Amino acid sequence: MEERNESFTDFLLDNEGTLVVAKFLRSNSPDYVSKVSLVTKDPAADNFLIKDIGNGDRLLDEIKLKIDNNNKTYILSGFYYKQKRGNIEGLYSLVWDKATQSKIQESQIVFSDELRAVAKSSEANMKMAFNDFFIKQIIIKKDGGFLLVSESEFTTSRGGYFNRWDYMYGYNPYATPMDYYGYPYYSPWNRYGYNNGNAVRYHSENIMILSVDKDCKLEWSNVIPKSQYDDESENLISNHIMNTGGELHFLFNQYDHKNILLADQSVSPEGKITRYPTLKNLDRGYDFMPRYGKQVSARQMIIPCLYKNYLCFAKIDF
Repeated sequence: MEERNESFTDFLLDNEGTLVVAKFLRSNSPDYVSKVSLVTKDPAADNFLIKDIGNGDRLLDEIKLKIDNNNKTYILSGFYYKQKRGNIEGLYSLVWDKATQSKIQESQIVFSDELRAVAKSSEANMKMAFNDFFIKQIIIKKDGGFLLVSESEFTTSRGGYFNRWDYMYGYNPYATPMDYYGYPYYSPWNRYGYNNGNAVRYHSENIMILSVDKDCKLEWSNVIPKSQYDDESENLISNHIMNTGGELHFLFNQYDHKNILLADQSVSPEGKITRYPTLKNLDRGYDFMPRYGKQVSARQMIIPCLYKNYLCFAKIDF
C-alpha cells in the first residue's frame, strides 16, 4: 500500500469465508479514484488474489463494496465525474463474478435533470445537485440487483463553506474506524474543527434511493426530503435504515417547536414513499442518535441516546 495514494473499502467476509476488499489509487489528486483493484483471499489460500477491475480512465469518487451471497458476486459502486473539479454526473456500478474472477456487468447511470431538481437542496443549482451526496449503504435484492442509498451532507461556518474536497477538516462521511488511523488527511484536531477557529455547523439533508436491476440499469429513483443541522457535532443528524423485508424504514430526527421527534418514512420495493407518524412513547429529554443505530433482528433495532450528561440506549420494536 502506498501510504498517501492508496486506500481501501471496508473489509468484508462472504458466506464461504472469502475475505474481500477493494483497493483504489488516488493518483495526482486525493479527490479522485483512478484505479480500482479487487483483493480476495479464500480460506484455504496462502496468498491474496489481486485483480484490476478495469475501470479505464473514469474519474470515480469513493468506492463502496457489497457482497451478494445469493448470486456469489461482488458489487462495486461509486459516483463519477467527467473532469477534475467537475460536478458529479452519475453512478458507476460494476458486478464482479466470484467464480470466474471477471466482471459480468458494468454501467454508468447518468442523473437526469428531473432527479437533480428533486434531490438538490434549496440553495444548490442543478449542475451541483449531487456534489454534497455521499453513498451510505448498498442493499442487495434477491434478483441480483441492489438499492443504493445516499445522503446530502456538508458543513458551513461563519461565512465559510466546506465542500466535498475540503470536508476532511470537519466531519468526513467516508470515515470508518480504520480511517481514523490510516486516512492520510485525518487528524483528531480536524474532526472537531480546531483548525479553523470558527463554529462549524453540520448539515444533513435529502436522502436519495436508487433501485438498480441485475443488468446495472436504473429501475426507479426517489428522494426523501429533509433538512437537519447541528452545531459542533453531527451526532443528532443523518438517518438509520431499518429493513423489515417489505419496506425500508428511514429513521431521523426532526424538530417540532424546539422538540426533537424521531420521524419514520419508508420506501417500498416499488419506490413508493410512506410517511408514518412520529414514534410513540418517546420520553422527554432523550435525544436520539439514529446515525449510530443498529438493527439487531428482523423487527428490532437499538439506537443510542443522550439524556442530560448520560449515554443510554433505546430499543425500538416494529
